[in-house]
Amino acid sequence: MKLRTIGCVELNSISAGLHVADEMVKAAEVQLVLSRPTCPGRYLVIVTGDTGAVKSSVAHGREIGADMVVDWFVIPSVHEAVIPAMNGTAVCPRIDALGCIETCTTAACVLAADAAAKAGQVHLIELRFAAGLGGKAFIVMTGEVSSVQASVDAGVAVVEGEGSGPVLSHIVIPSPSEDLKKHLLG
Repeated sequence: MKLRTIGCVELNSISAGLHVADEMVKAAEVQLVLSRPTCPGRYLVIVTGDTGAVKSSVAHGREIGADMVVDWFVIPSVHEAVIPAMNGTAVCPRIDALGCIETCTTAACVLAADAAAKAGQVHLIELRFAAGLGGKAFIVMTGEVSSVQASVDAGVAVVEGEGSGPVLSHIVIPSPSEDLKKHLLG
């Protein structure tokens, strides 16, 4: 499935999440990319389709989810590296400088990853969310120091600009140790 526009609704309830996922695919011509529980007792729904359909689906999901909605987004023309990083299938030949952005919600992290990938010549190594992280999420990327810095800055700016909650932490490591590199690639 080639993804164009993606949309997400993140909820604070498993049962509400199941209901929202069902209603979102019934409300518009979209396909589920992801529908699953995450920590701590949250539920994540990501759909894809044409921009208008995704916007309609996400709006309906937010309405159904009401006060259980934690965060949400719609990303037209999602960067092609985001989904492999999210699925743990990203290929990274080597690690140069490292960048990391840690967020309060999964939705905010996906927004940050998309903005980071679009801002600089970086490889997204991993986008990990919520499982064993207390609801937090993070993206790790690599590339030349200046590209990683520009990408981290862009990811932080989009999250703070969208009001998706604060970025908890971010860093650029110009020369990571060989031991750390082995752990990230292994």
